[in-house]
Amino acid sequence: MGDESLEAGTSAAPGTARGPGPTLREQILADPIRPPDPLLVESPVFLGDEDLSFEPYLSVAYAEQEVRHVWGKTWQWACHVDHIREPGDYCVYDVGPYSALVVRVPSGQIKAYVNSCMHRGTQLRPAGSCGFAQQITCPFHGWTWSLDGELTEVPSSWDFPHVDAQSHGLVEMPVGEWGGFVFVNFDRGAGPLSEYLGVLPEHFAEVCGEWSLENRYVETHLRKRLPCNWKAAAEAFIEAYHVRETHATGQPGDEVTTQYDVFEPNVSRFIHTIGMDGPERPVPRTEQQMLAHLTRNIRHGMEPLELPDGQRARDFYADLTKSQLGARYGHDFSALSQSVTLDSIEYFLFPNAFFFPGLSLPMVYRFRPDPDDVDFSYFELLMMRPRPADGDAPPPPEVIELDVADSYTRAAGLGGLGRVYDQDTANMAAQTRGFKASARGTQTLGNYQESRVRHLQRRVRECIAAGGAAV
Repeated sequence: MGDESLEAGTSAAPGTARGPGPTLREQILADPIRPPDPLLVESPVFLGDEDLSFEPYLSVAYAEQEVRHVWGKTWQWACHVDHIREPGDYCVYDVGPYSALVVRVPSGQIKAYVNSCMHRGTQLRPAGSCGFAQQITCPFHGWTWSLDGELTEVPSSWDFPHVDAQSHGLVEMPVGEWGGFVFVNFDRGAGPLSEYLGVLPEHFAEVCGEWSLENRYVETHLRKRLPCNWKAAAEAFIEAYHVRETHATGQPGDEVTTQYDVFEPNVSRFIHTIGMDGPERPVPRTEQQMLAHLTRNIRHGMEPLELPDGQRARDFYADLTKSQLGARYGHDFSALSQSVTLDSIEYFLFPNAFFFPGLSLPMVYRFRPDPDDVDFSYFELLMMRPRPADGDAPPPPEVIELDVADSYTRAAGLGGLGRVYDQDTANMAAQTRGFKASARGTQTLGNYQESRVRHLQRRVRECIAAGGAAV
């Protein structure tokens, strides 16, 4: 970018400048099938343009404050309802030093307990485990509770006259459900999940329609260790500004038309188009070239598909996607808009969850800090598919564990996306080293394209300042 364009970008009021070409809203309104109304809502924010310090990524003291005031005070999804389908099924969610034991009780209700024995504190179930139990028994001394958390057995009870069911029942935590996910909050005084979720339930109900998140199952689940702080990891997926370089195809102008929104206090979003040329591409691709690009991962050496005369590659590919996935999962997706079918539509729920309502990009992400090292974190990726029209969905798959150097392509369920995720995380170790080597010690963010990065950082600071997140 030359000096002329840099100067042009500063002529508008801060935060109001936008890239060249039509807006995303204009582009998706030109699709043959109108997109759902929530995708047409524009909610940009300008949160300032001052540099932000690298210290929040590096400081152990800052991470300790995050533990108390972010991870100990906010709603986070712990598991999927399919992990605890039947009474006695349980799943353990851990973040930092905290651990929650999520259980389906005999009434069918879901409860969450602090995963710590009321005797001498031993974890009742191993970190990250899922399984089945008819009762909850401590592996150290055998103290036992019912699934409803009532103390039922104390070995050598004659020695504990000061203990009874009332005083030593398991400690319950706030628990809630949305979109087929079970959420917990380690703050027993937390406000309701429904308020914390903000626009998510309304937006997803309109965007997804009949095949809402509740009507999907986990097809693929992987967990990867990343060589960067949890905030840097999440921020790598929170903007599309990186697409031109990180996902370079060797062609100039690979930017994608993207809209960025913030829905205070806990939700932000981007939408970026698929099947359209970036506005700065010097020589636009023909529609046939665009179709060849879109279908590159499904042709497997076959001859390129021929585009019917007068049809856009985006529309043809959307129809093809709806037909193929409809046959695969036994549903009729023909009424879905091109945007819901193809575009990357990503909602972020502070502090660590991403939900995608689209058909062909049906992901859910979760990021967590490494409890022992601020320079590392964990990324979980779920692929969510429509439940079969007839019969039960398959049970949740085993988690595919990937270390820092392992490629996402080891997860066959990601298809061609494995290579893309490798690109997304390739810069992380270098970024962590760069944080420490920086002469300035600060980062400079774009006012619009990186507004969601600034929003995440601000919410962390707000939680720390307030001693926890209100809602």
